[in-house]
Amino acid sequence: MDRTLAADLARLPDLLDTTRRAAAEALTTLDERPVVPHPPKPADPEPLPEHGSGTETALAAFRTRWEPRLSASAGPRYFGFVTGGATPAALAGDWLTAAHDQNSNSAMDGAGQDLERETVGWLRALFGLSDAHTGTFVSGATMSNTTGLAIAREWLGERLGVSPADDGAAALGPVRVLSGAPHSSIAKALAFLGLGRNCLVRVPTLPGREAVDPAALDRALADTPGPAVVVANAGTVNTVDFDDLTAVAALRARHDFWLHTDAAFGAFAALSPQHAHLTEGLDASDSVCVDLHKWLNVPYDSAVQFTRRRDLQARVFQNAAAYLGPLGEHPDLVHLTPENSHRLRALAAWFTLRAYGRQGHREIVERNIAGARALGAALAEDPAFALLAPVRLNVVCFTLAGDPDPARLTALREAVSAEVFVTPTVHEGTAGLRAAFSNWRTTQADVRRAARALRTAAREIA
Repeated sequence: MDRTLAADLARLPDLLDTTRRAAAEALTTLDERPVVPHPPKPADPEPLPEHGSGTETALAAFRTRWEPRLSASAGPRYFGFVTGGATPAALAGDWLTAAHDQNSNSAMDGAGQDLERETVGWLRALFGLSDAHTGTFVSGATMSNTTGLAIAREWLGERLGVSPADDGAAALGPVRVLSGAPHSSIAKALAFLGLGRNCLVRVPTLPGREAVDPAALDRALADTPGPAVVVANAGTVNTVDFDDLTAVAALRARHDFWLHTDAAFGAFAALSPQHAHLTEGLDASDSVCVDLHKWLNVPYDSAVQFTRRRDLQARVFQNAAAYLGPLGEHPDLVHLTPENSHRLRALAAWFTLRAYGRQGHREIVERNIAGARALGAALAEDPAFALLAPVRLNVVCFTLAGDPDPARLTALREAVSAEVFVTPTVHEGTAGLRAAFSNWRTTQADVRRAARALRTAAREIA
């Protein structure tokens, strides 16, 4: 064994404790650190060392060279994208995931698969899905949407008497995928699956909304030759708008289509009694995307993909090798996702669900919703700002009043980045900014701090 490696092994408990202290310091200083630091020009990459100097030296180099440039994305005022943090239990689970280093895809070493299936069952109950849905862990919403649309592609083949998994996507002929306000990952998935971005058909939305117009969808389906795919949205990016999932599903009485619902973070509305109506009809979906490193507050990367047609899922992703288990009634996870191997992502989710239960995660969701509404109200009463949409759930979509020049919005975003991080967007042709609430640490004090920073900066750049 390499001498340095052997020395680290002999000192492993001490090294882990040193790392624990470094992690604890990073987490306890989240509130004081710049949310997004402004680093100097990146240094030139260092060459790979011929001879290493051990974990302790590597940790010291990381803390000097890289840690000061990392954002406080785990903290309470990182409102960019839809980024959660990691609850204490999720962090503990993730550390143990690395320590046990399990590849949970094979039943021959099956504890990881059993843990994942139990966790999927808990998530299914959390989102109000029936036992007709089976689920698998994937890396994020993009891969969850891709997996769901891959199953949809095979369903199209089933309807047409071919198998795209065997014969290729070209065997389907022209395909139409209809959606009102699809996330960008949908087009990316269609490109990856060989269906092509151009098969995505944008259906008109309701006036002033990002929710699809069911009547317009009805007409578009009537104009579609053969079976189609509909991507419904349960929580759009800009305004967290929800399609009427029940009305969309009811169209299957007249039209032949696969219903995939992108509920990446909107599914969590089911936890709040006041907002659960938004997810009514979710169970009628043929496949569902939910991103867990958003509102479940588990570390990157983690999402879940649900479907009613696990048989088609296995037809797409089955992998034949002597060392793999058979498909059977309960296929090994290796047969259900694009990955032949993946870390035990389910453990962090299992930990946080086991530690805090439905009620604990409901409290996070409702506190984040209250925070978004408070920030929206603070900006709406300030003449320097204008809301671009009502605050429906956990996202505030806003702009500068008057002339929302993108350059001024960039200046505003950069001016406040040490205190609060928001991301740029365009809504109905108007440039704006988005503040997305999904972190378990965020409190009303953080909302007041963010509002104060935004209002002060708006006056400075006026």
